[in-house]
Amino acid sequence: MYGTALSGSQYRAGNYWKTLPLALLVCIIFTLPGLAQEKEKLLRTLTVSGRGVERIPTTLTQVSMSVEVESKTAQSAQQEAARRSSAVVALLKNRNVEKLQTTGIRLNPVYSYTNNVQRITGYNANNTVSFRITTDKAGTLLDEAVKVGATRINGVSFIASDQAIASAQQQALKQATQDAQQQANAVFSTLGFQAKEVVSIQVNGASAPPPPMLQRAEASKLASADASTPVIGGEQEVEASVTLQISY
Repeated sequence: MYGTALSGSQYRAGNYWKTLPLALLVCIIFTLPGLAQEKEKLLRTLTVSGRGVERIPTTLTQVSMSVEVESKTAQSAQQEAARRSSAVVALLKNRNVEKLQTTGIRLNPVYSYTNNVQRITGYNANNTVSFRITTDKAGTLLDEAVKVGATRINGVSFIASDQAIASAQQQALKQATQDAQQQANAVFSTLGFQAKEVVSIQVNGASAPPPPMLQRAEASKLASADASTPVIGGEQEVEASVTLQISY
């Protein structure tokens, strides 16, 4: 019985490939070479990174402006700051500025020190707003804001419009892709290889760096000037980086 059973097992093993479904055999035959080809692609690849930079003119001015008041009591300081801030905000709304928002409200005691003794001598209230306006109107608006109550210009920066930045990002990506392709072509040409296909694409980003803020100025100095404050913009850079993996 044991010998008979063993012979049957051997028979089944010997006929395994004969009884295996034809579709499975075809799958195995075609899959193995495919895996080998994919492995070869990964082994024979060149990775290059390209960079693109697009420069666009700035047309908007971003402003941070404050009303700062010091008084004997906290209530009087806050009330006076609120009164002046309301006048400044009303002016800004009337001039149709963009992205107007309150960015800070502070009320702090003011101390004096005599013989190492700390004493409260008053209170300082500070309300800060930020907004955007076209650069050609910025100088006049700053002067007007000082006249109605602003006491400090914390800083200004120059930026392009959102639409211009979006368009520049697309151009920077194109430049970065072309730069990566040119690098790859130079390497393949030097080594005598032939590029086959791009097997991986990585977009590392297309962004506009935050514009630098110019040094803040005391509003009282602007108010004392007879002429309008000159505000002149410049250019903004939009950068992009693309990484390509190319088989050969």
